[in-house]
Amino acid sequence: MHAHFDHSGFRRVAPDEYPLWDEALALLNRDLAATLPEAGPLQLVAQPSYEAGEPEYVYVALANGEWHGGHLYPKVAEDPAHALAIVADAAQDTVAERLWQAWPLCVEHNRGMHAREVEGQLSWWCAGERARLAPAHIPAAVGALDASSAIR
Repeated sequence: MHAHFDHSGFRRVAPDEYPLWDEALALLNRDLAATLPEAGPLQLVAQPSYEAGEPEYVYVALANGEWHGGHLYPKVAEDPAHALAIVADAAQDTVAERLWQAWPLCVEHNRGMHAREVEGQLSWWCAGERARLAPAHIPAAVGALDASSAIR
């Protein structure tokens, strides 16, 4: 499932409509700019709910407005850390399905990384190379990737 802005009812979410998600997206966009700059920044897009009285559906989209995956649930994000985990998963779904590539990639193992809480901070986790018994590791916190810690 994906959409462009020319589809009826979709709109770009204005800054500060969803502050926790805005903060999370800013961190993810730092990582995206460092590792996949040609993609442009991720953004939030919204569509009205199909159910009366329910909140709109909000998605993490590419710069061109395409998105993939489920919507973000406004009432679920309880704090900045939880919001970051939710938005990171949605961002990875969109990048993987719309650009057909894993993101971000570990520079050491050329494998897709996943967001995981480590010592109270959401970080990019790499499973390592199991065939060579290379251990799993944490290249960087979410929002702190650079060209040396992930593949472009």
